[in-house]
Amino acid sequence: MVRPWSDLKNKNAATQHVTSSSKEPVMYNKILVPLDGSKRAEAILPHAEEMANRYGAEIIFLRVEELFVMLEWDEVVNLENCREKFDARKKTSEAYLSLLKTEFRDKGIRADARVVHGPVVKSILTAAEDMDVDILLMASHGLGGLRRTFYGSVTAGVLQKIDRPLLIIRTRRME
Repeated sequence: MVRPWSDLKNKNAATQHVTSSSKEPVMYNKILVPLDGSKRAEAILPHAEEMANRYGAEIIFLRVEELFVMLEWDEVVNLENCREKFDARKKTSEAYLSLLKTEFRDKGIRADARVVHGPVVKSILTAAEDMDVDILLMASHGLGGLRRTFYGSVTAGVLQKIDRPLLIIRTRRME
């Protein structure tokens, strides 16, 4: 649900929060940070930390796992093998996000982590709505032209359909 700025300014005073450095209403209480495990995606983390500290917001780290079934023309699907690989990726993702959550909590920032499954863009949009987050923070890999068309862009897909604020930072190639 889109919340106009006038609604944010006119919320009941009992539900408003203020930062320690000002008496202005806090616009962001929940921040969703989708990550894919890459260093390039992690470039958004300093921005997330800054915003969480500034607004006293909770950070929710999100990782989306897709169930991949790749077949050659004459292969039979081995669902058990697919499920085992998916479960292993999910456990790896949970461990990765748990480390981030602990790191942020150690810095005094409220943090949570979720691993969801499904198509990436749709899963991010659904999580944002279900968790009623105030803003999403994402890094863009900066792909353009044919590469973006061929590979697709999660950030561009989210940008096209999101119903709430989205902060995008462009990253450079990282090793």
